[in-house]
Amino acid sequence: MKIKLLLLGTSLSFLPQTLNAQCVSPIQDCYALGYTQTSCPNGKGVKCPFGNGWYCGGTAAQDCIKLGYDKDCTGAGESESGQTCNGKYQSCTCDSSYQYTCSGTGYSGGSGTACGGKYTSCSCASGYEWKNGSCQKQVLNGAQGELYYCNGTVVGVKAGDMNFYVAMNDLRKMNWTNAYNQCSSYVFCGSLKGTLPDRDQLLSIYNNKSQVNTLLSANGGTQFTNSTNNCYWSSHPSGSNYYYTVDIYNGYVESHKTELNYYVRPILTSW
Repeated sequence: MKIKLLLLGTSLSFLPQTLNAQCVSPIQDCYALGYTQTSCPNGKGVKCPFGNGWYCGGTAAQDCIKLGYDKDCTGAGESESGQTCNGKYQSCTCDSSYQYTCSGTGYSGGSGTACGGKYTSCSCASGYEWKNGSCQKQVLNGAQGELYYCNGTVVGVKAGDMNFYVAMNDLRKMNWTNAYNQCSSYVFCGSLKGTLPDRDQLLSIYNNKSQVNTLLSANGGTQFTNSTNNCYWSSHPSGSNYYYTVDIYNGYVESHKTELNYYVRPILTSW
């Protein structure tokens, strides 16, 4: 004997909203079908047709958040973008002034509050400045500790107790008159002119020679020669037509006639 079983209307749905009184699922577990609440606020929801469980769904706010509507668009530089759901948006539009990512060489981060990961301006690392929409290497000018700059280039150095800057290179050997005139017209930067060092200033260079030479080499200058007979003219007179020289090799001070040729190095005494 063959037994035929005819099942009518037994299509199952695990979404509680599709259940109705005419379709009775063979699964008699309300919780397993999604009716996990004991009651719904204000009686709103769907009751399990064969038990006491309820499916309440989400609130409007929860449903919007699930769909990605979670932004208020009220932050700095933000404005609403696209459709709204329960007063919130999926994305926001940033003001066009928020255009800088503030990353890369010379940047230390954003300045102020970000909008969409971008800023209206950036903070720059040491040695850089915010200029024309980017962090650019600073063009230094004037006295910066041991170095004196002119449009970003070191034009003078000092060390120890020196209260003046030494030019980066010697002038050619020359007599005292030419040494005085050329040092007086030597341009350190713009209108800043040099001068011929006096005896005590040359001795100060000698006393700080090692550090001065290190600074000169590190910044493209020429060191004071470490050899004998390395005499430099001073502006200090020692008699009629005689001026002192200082040997930067050993610190010896000597008096020489003005027509003799010795080394010359301008200095900057005021800035």
